[in-house]
Amino acid sequence: MMPPDALPAHSPRSSPRVRVQAIDVVRGLVMVIMALDHIREFWNPTAVRPEDVAQASALLFFTRWVTHFCAPTFVFLSGCSIFLSQQKQPTRGAMSRFLLSRGLWLVFLELVVINFILQWGAYNLLLLQVIWAIGWGMVLLAGLLWLPRPLLAALALLIIAGHNLLPNIQPVTATNAPWALLHNAPFLLPVPHLPPMLVAYSIGPWLGVMLAGYAIGPWFLLPLPERTRRLRLAGVAALAVFAVVRALNVYGDPSPWSVQPRGVLYTALSFLNITKYPPSLLFLCLTLGVALLLLSGTETARGRLSGWLRTFGQVPFFYYLLHLLLISGGAWLWSYLAFGHPFNFSFATPKDWPAGYQPSLARAYAVWAAVVLLLYWPCRWYQVYKQRHRYWWLSYL
Repeated sequence: MMPPDALPAHSPRSSPRVRVQAIDVVRGLVMVIMALDHIREFWNPTAVRPEDVAQASALLFFTRWVTHFCAPTFVFLSGCSIFLSQQKQPTRGAMSRFLLSRGLWLVFLELVVINFILQWGAYNLLLLQVIWAIGWGMVLLAGLLWLPRPLLAALALLIIAGHNLLPNIQPVTATNAPWALLHNAPFLLPVPHLPPMLVAYSIGPWLGVMLAGYAIGPWFLLPLPERTRRLRLAGVAALAVFAVVRALNVYGDPSPWSVQPRGVLYTALSFLNITKYPPSLLFLCLTLGVALLLLSGTETARGRLSGWLRTFGQVPFFYYLLHLLLISGGAWLWSYLAFGHPFNFSFATPKDWPAGYQPSLARAYAVWAAVVLLLYWPCRWYQVYKQRHRYWWLSYL
């Protein structure tokens, strides 16, 4: 007799899973771009916010703006990968238990390991970022995956399209903190007997992104022409919504665009300057629209570049931890040699910067190239190791 939470025999789960190259390549691409953002914070902070179109240069703006595609694409592909991984599980309950344990593991790593790496062991803050949001998304999806997929798709659409209607809570207190954790702009929350929590990623909107990826997961089991057609249509539709709604300037992002006195280029930058924390409707339409188009065109990509990106994309969390270690540790050594003492620029204000420090985008891009190059060989080794072994713990790293 079939277990009550098992799928019928005609389910795609009865077929062996084949890796989807497009997911690996696109995930690898955004992970490479992600390194640029973290390098900018540790190696090239600026007194001017990169998103400030009234003061920032176009190059500084785009150096930050292009990294906006990383978190939503990464979370979206996590949802896709969860659906595809589910096809290998004997029961829905087994997948639910795995998501619960892996989600809590990611939350633990964010709080203990990643905070240690970023703050050089200081723990002045509990910084809650994308791994925290993915972890809690998995925990919630462990329960939600029992619902019908059309209902989950509708829930994803409701969250993405409607969460901008919710008010931003200020100030955040112990009383309203649970709601703020679900939906709010970044906030600082004192915690008794612990460092204060700096919540950069509220859980709710990112859960919507993960649910959207999970909902379209079955598209990757379709024949390639049909999959390509659906992904392309969805990507074009998302970008069309972005263009039309952004032009109307009435909904979809808390920061309206405006004509800039610096000229038409900076007016265009104002149009593109959309809100990541929490990710607005227009932010997700633009970033996920581009991601869907990339997914529609990279399944048959060949060549050395796609091979490198595929390597990174097949070991995402290993890459994530390693790139933070390399960037943060390298910044410790660089600042020690440059200023006579280690200085963590990522957690300092301009008034505290060492004398003689000067921002340099050239330095940031040079470090970025070096970091990505150095990451390839350990990631390649771990990719091969995972392919040759089936230890249970490999699913958690």
